[in-house]
Amino acid sequence: MATIPTLLKEMAREAETTRKMLGRIPTDKLDWRPHPKSMDIRTLATHIAELPTWTKMAIETDELDFAGMDWTPTPVSSAQDLLDIHEKALEEGRTSLESADESTFSKPWTLRTGDQIHAVNPKSEVIRMAYNQIVHHRAQLGVYLRLLDVPIPGSYGPSADEPAM
Repeated sequence: MATIPTLLKEMAREAETTRKMLGRIPTDKLDWRPHPKSMDIRTLATHIAELPTWTKMAIETDELDFAGMDWTPTPVSSAQDLLDIHEKALEEGRTSLESADESTFSKPWTLRTGDQIHAVNPKSEVIRMAYNQIVHHRAQLGVYLRLLDVPIPGSYGPSADEPAM
């Protein structure tokens, strides 16, 4: 199977679950964190919402250098803000994927901090890693929500808070 349709299908499937999770975040708990070493919900959820932009970054660049980047967190004050950020990120990622050339996906992409190289992987693997990061951080968010007694939506089937169909 070609890479682009596979990645588009996975992006769409994970986006559905991500929307459900982001939409459950209580506005009055955006600054809550379960532990001093943990991210607060706002930071974690913003990261989840923005991760689909890594698709475009992997396709259109050859590296990310943390030492040279100028990143400013996106302001967030509600679950709707997070959903809006996520939809914009999805559109950016989807558009980049739809216009990509299949030969792009085998080219190397580097993650670094200055001279320290963290990873060099084919661009297709970087996109999959971004998808995996969404799932990973979404699970973290699920723990946060559970600790706040917020009902958890099902991901790949019903959750303990949803009846089985």
